Amino acid sequence: MKVSEIMTRNPMCATPDMSLEQVARMMADCDCGAIPVVESQNSQVPIGIITDRDIVIRSLGRGRNPMDMTVEDCMTASTITVDMESDLRDAARMMRENQIRRLIVTDGDQRSIVGIVALADVARQHHDKLTGEVVEEISEPVGRERQMSMNR
Repeated sequence: MKVSEIMTRNPMCATPDMSLEQVARMMADCDCGAIPVVESQNSQVPIGIITDRDIVIRSLGRGRNPMDMTVEDCMTASTITVDMESDLRDAARMMRENQIRRLIVTDGDQRSIVGIVALADVARQHHDKLTGEVVEEISEPVGRERQMSMNR
């Protein structure tokens, strides 16, 4: 199965200069927890991703006022992308290796965003073993979380 068969097509995208309030409203409107960040709405070239967790941790978690912040202040500035024609197993492997739950899907030529694929999309296709493997890998604590879980 190809990524293009299960991805969410044409996701809403944010730009770095948008306010956190704007991107949070996008998340509410789309009922999602992650929005790809693009260079510009015209280019749709991915430069990062922002999640609801990013907003909380990088603003409130650091004692900053989210109403005074932009997407650029909280986004994850690296992107892990997958081509829309890639095999679903390759996408799952990328999620596992990078310990992420979502991949930005790009077209083959222009490298612009055409979709997003989430672990939930994989699960909906009844790939129980594949989903279980990915969940196990991405749920491994990293950094301080790992240290805290080892001290319990």
